[in-house]
Amino acid sequence: MSLLFLQNLTPVTSWEYFVVFILGFGCFLIGWFFAKRKTKRKYVKLLEECESKKAEIINTNYAPSEGVRAVKTRERSGKAVGSEGDTSIDTENSPLNFESFGVADASQKDDLKRIKGVGPFIEEKLNTIGIYTFDQISKFTPEDMQTVTELISFFPGRIERDDWKGQAAVLKKAGNTDFSKRLSSET
Repeated sequence: MSLLFLQNLTPVTSWEYFVVFILGFGCFLIGWFFAKRKTKRKYVKLLEECESKKAEIINTNYAPSEGVRAVKTRERSGKAVGSEGDTSIDTENSPLNFESFGVADASQKDDLKRIKGVGPFIEEKLNTIGIYTFDQISKFTPEDMQTVTELISFFPGRIERDDWKGQAAVLKKAGNTDFSKRLSSET
């Protein structure tokens, strides 16, 4: 019996549907307006605190640098820029002890690829740090081997394992190692 009065309130015409829509939409807008106002009041203070903390933490007042540019050190192929013409090595400032194994230049260069474990890439790195001859490698001390390993970013202990020093000693006397014999027979 209590539901009977709702039957009398049911809209029948389109005009009544429009009025119900307007009333519902008006209620929605009033609720939205008050919720927005309450939220704004609640969070304005928090936002101001965050902005002040951000200004303290992040100092964006810096002047852009002028004239700073990266220096090209390698070509796309991996070769060092200017490596063709500049073959001089600064022996005074080098971490290598050139007094123990000697100084050489590109004009005295041996084919270091004949040593097992030295390919074209490693040979180029050795040449870059001033090692060109079998004589130099044959005079390496353990400290020199460690320094060369660090400078050319090579596998630790590989120089000792492949016995570069022993191979270089044989090759500097115009001898052949097993590896150099295989290498010369392949070409």
